[in-house]
Amino acid sequence: MNKAIIYIHGKGGSLEEAAHYEPLFNDHDVIGFDYTSQFPWEAKEEFPTLFDAVCRNYESVAVIANSIGAYFTMNALSEKRIEKAYFISPVVNMEKLITDMMMWANVTEDELHTKKEIQTDFGETLSWEYLCYVREHSIKWKIPTHILYGEKDNLTDYETMSYFSNQIDATLTVMKNGEHWFHTEKQMEFLDNWIIQFI
Repeated sequence: MNKAIIYIHGKGGSLEEAAHYEPLFNDHDVIGFDYTSQFPWEAKEEFPTLFDAVCRNYESVAVIANSIGAYFTMNALSEKRIEKAYFISPVVNMEKLITDMMMWANVTEDELHTKKEIQTDFGETLSWEYLCYVREHSIKWKIPTHILYGEKDNLTDYETMSYFSNQIDATLTVMKNGEHWFHTEKQMEFLDNWIIQFI
């Protein structure tokens, strides 16, 4: 086969999730991206090398990326030869997500600047370095993209997702009552049907 689908998981996910997409792309090699990056500057180093190693022999490469995996992809692979991208619950405005989390944790920018890192009650570590990085490295993504968004996504509001999809001229599909994490049988069926219509 000379066509590949690269699957890039989100936080807490794994490359094994790629197997779910094999029946949908039976004329492609479906490959899970085995990455270790926790931060976008790490992804900027790791992703291009991984991508080149995996994709060098394929004529056509498409990407399926989930949540923060989509953000890392846009941050690190925007210059690569990718035919199309399928983004599931992508993080599209990391600065807004971080400042939202600061608000949820009642942390001011001055506090974060002073302490550099602050642990939150909801399990995320706020980082001054991370906030500065995303402000200095805006996303420039020109690859044809389809976005799947859950109506009840707790990380990104609809306005933010809609604005971003318009900016990059992506299609935006909204699942009524869908969540950030697509995992139930009904959600996965919706996800599969969404992908099929754009293959």
